[in-house]
Amino acid sequence: MKNIFKTAIMWSVLMITLSCNTGYSEKNEVTISKSELLDKIKGGWAGQVIGCTYGGPTEFRWNGTMIDDHIAIPWDDTRMLWYYKNSPGLYDDIYMDLTFVDVFEKHGLDAPDSLHALAFAHAEYPLWHANQAARYNILNGIMPPASGHWKNNPHADDIDFQIEADFAGLMSPGMVNSAAAICDRIGHIMNYGDGLYGGIYVAAMYSLAFVHNDIEFIVEEALKTIPAESEFYQCIADVIKWYKNNPDDWKSAWFEAQKKWTHDKGCPDGVFMPFNIDAKINAAYIVIGLLYGKGDYGATIDISTRCGYDSDCNPANAAGILGTMIGYSNIPDYWMQGIEKVEDMNFQYTEMSLNKVYDIGFRHAAEMIKRNGGIENNDSFIIRYQIPQTVALEIGFEGIHPTERKDISTRLTEQNNEVSFGITGCGFVLTGYASVQNNQEDNTLEADLYIDNNFIETIKMPTLSLVRRHDVAWNYDLSEGEHTITLKTRNIPDGYHINIRELIVYSSKNPGKHVYF
Repeated sequence: MKNIFKTAIMWSVLMITLSCNTGYSEKNEVTISKSELLDKIKGGWAGQVIGCTYGGPTEFRWNGTMIDDHIAIPWDDTRMLWYYKNSPGLYDDIYMDLTFVDVFEKHGLDAPDSLHALAFAHAEYPLWHANQAARYNILNGIMPPASGHWKNNPHADDIDFQIEADFAGLMSPGMVNSAAAICDRIGHIMNYGDGLYGGIYVAAMYSLAFVHNDIEFIVEEALKTIPAESEFYQCIADVIKWYKNNPDDWKSAWFEAQKKWTHDKGCPDGVFMPFNIDAKINAAYIVIGLLYGKGDYGATIDISTRCGYDSDCNPANAAGILGTMIGYSNIPDYWMQGIEKVEDMNFQYTEMSLNKVYDIGFRHAAEMIKRNGGIENNDSFIIRYQIPQTVALEIGFEGIHPTERKDISTRLTEQNNEVSFGITGCGFVLTGYASVQNNQEDNTLEADLYIDNNFIETIKMPTLSLVRRHDVAWNYDLSEGEHTITLKTRNIPDGYHINIRELIVYSSKNPGKHVYF
């Protein structure tokens, strides 16, 4: 916990620094008309919907492989309306953003971080991975930044904040450090380290897209916000290098990224599995789309989608960034077909539509411009342009390596009231979930965790999916060696059970060889 509190203090200092020194000089001013500012904000929000819709049929269906050119991805004027009506959960990329936009709208741009965290935790939408782990933490008294820290959140490096950070860039035109400061506040709700950097990087690209028309410059300049020591930086820097070496073949960059960056270290669902929701590799796919798309809207969306994995979220980010750069009015008609049918429809779980967020986003951007030294004229704004500053370094899952994934497949019940197993290493994650039979009411099950016969904690496992604990148990702070992990029933009534699925073991030694069961 000391490290967590140390991190909180470090980021508080960063926030003070950013509020006092936003990285601009008196001569770095950019004038943008109010109509152009609105057009770019609309392009960013509409782009997310377009990209998310296009990639919707492919999401996590191509894991570790690209979507070949011969596979048709449908697009026509019915696509967006169909998803809005029949599968509105597809747009979690947008309604997650809107949670934070709504808090700013209701409580002002100085709304405390706790309000964002509580609004997120108590929202009615389902969550997964880092978001769900953070929701559970917050509802159980672990507030940010601890809620997103990797010691408390095994999904801290996942893509979650990366897909929902668009709003921070869209409300910070040309003010990349202000966008990063907003990301610091919101991103630590659910992520840490590379997971946080994914959101900062995406927001930085949005911010720069308001004032630059060179997508290669935007991609490279935004990366200056990320510490070079981080794996996130190194992954994106590799993609830029591969692009420069071979700028006409996106598949070559995809293959290089596959070889070097597709191992998943943290996420329990991706370790030693053909599944990867890590922020780094999915951000690489955003960048591959932006670079190899070369400013062509359709090519950018299509390439980001065909890279696979989270292939609705990645084109949503790419299309939003490019949509900001070129503006709503310049998005090709082919990609805009059908958007007029949904722009007045509220996103599920919100009271906000695209048309509403266009206006709200413009007002928030106007306020941010003035707060950061800009000037509002009758028909334009003068923006104090910010030179990117590098945020503080933080590394998740530092010094540990996954060495084994083992099928456990057992249940903890009222009758089977104890399970125990041994590990050799310095940490572990137990995957699983709480369940109820025979249509009984939802309940919160409890089990006590012991390590080497020492009581560690009472684990609370809700059967209600909305507030579930994403993984059964984990600990990354053991001494290297042999340990015995035991779970004992505390409160599991008849007809309820905790399913324990798999064990992932971590070691402080990098073994080179791994064990799969």
